[in-house]
Amino acid sequence: MADFEFAVLGAGAMGSIVGGHLARAGHSVAMLARGARAAQLDERGITIRGLAEFNTPVTTVRDPATLSQAATLIVATKTPGTAQALSALVHASFGVTLSIQNGLLKNDLLVAAFGRARVLGALADTSGELLPDGSVLFTRNVNIFVGELSGGESARATQLAGSIDGAGVRAAPTPEILTLEWSKFCSWVGLMALSVTTRAVTWRFLADADSALLLIRLVREMGTLARALGIGLSDRAILPTSRICAGTEAEAVAIVTAIGAQYRSNAPAHRMSALQDIEVGRPLEVNETLGYACDRALELQLKLPLLDSFRRLIAATDRARRDAVETIRA
Repeated sequence: MADFEFAVLGAGAMGSIVGGHLARAGHSVAMLARGARAAQLDERGITIRGLAEFNTPVTTVRDPATLSQAATLIVATKTPGTAQALSALVHASFGVTLSIQNGLLKNDLLVAAFGRARVLGALADTSGELLPDGSVLFTRNVNIFVGELSGGESARATQLAGSIDGAGVRAAPTPEILTLEWSKFCSWVGLMALSVTTRAVTWRFLADADSALLLIRLVREMGTLARALGIGLSDRAILPTSRICAGTEAEAVAIVTAIGAQYRSNAPAHRMSALQDIEVGRPLEVNETLGYACDRALELQLKLPLLDSFRRLIAATDRARRDAVETIRA
């Protein structure tokens, strides 16, 4: 198969937003997709709605074995099954790889598959939703940060971020990618946990004082883990993680509820991807995200009781939901 500038593994909301914008901007893009989603892309291309409105044709790759080379591999699948998906691509030649998935396990898996020299860190404060008709609702376009795992500036991170930003998805290089990835991860754990347990749109659980308190306690436990790993925290993430982890609980709750009010005004329909997964019956990203954090805490002999409780609660919720679906099908 012909070589591409970009190969995007995963054609859900995030993969379609990034891949669609790059294709519309004139870059050669291969979307690695399967089944009904691959058929949709072949027939109708990528359709983006919301913050951008366009349709663009793309090349669909159903069999990873047929992809020989791409300058950049962008991983945008859900975290379950990532290792298996990457194993189908180890034969291919990629100049650089990065993942915009949730959590930090993603970097470890890319390093294991392609070597540390070919991996950039990345985080996306960007979101959307794959709609039943195959189009994607683009709901949040703040930034995709890209940087070297070892820190510092690099020409390849600058060039890659420039290509994505120039295509219409905001992106920027950063010399502190691990700090930003961990800051996002700390916030995302709280957001994901409250989204799953409340089943509410984002602004509602952020604006509620009780759920905001639980969220900031989760973020603070995650901050303890990050600091134990020698990683600083930043406010340049989904939430101002550094400020949430400092000061009093009352001050942190005030910060979060104020952000909830902003979401209510600017993105009232925004739903975390975990809530979207529940509503369409997809497995939740538990072991690869909350589980990863719990495992790292165990290695360091840290006790993070709230994080451990939410991991078990969400895992049990996910199993019960999927068992109920299987029972209905039977």
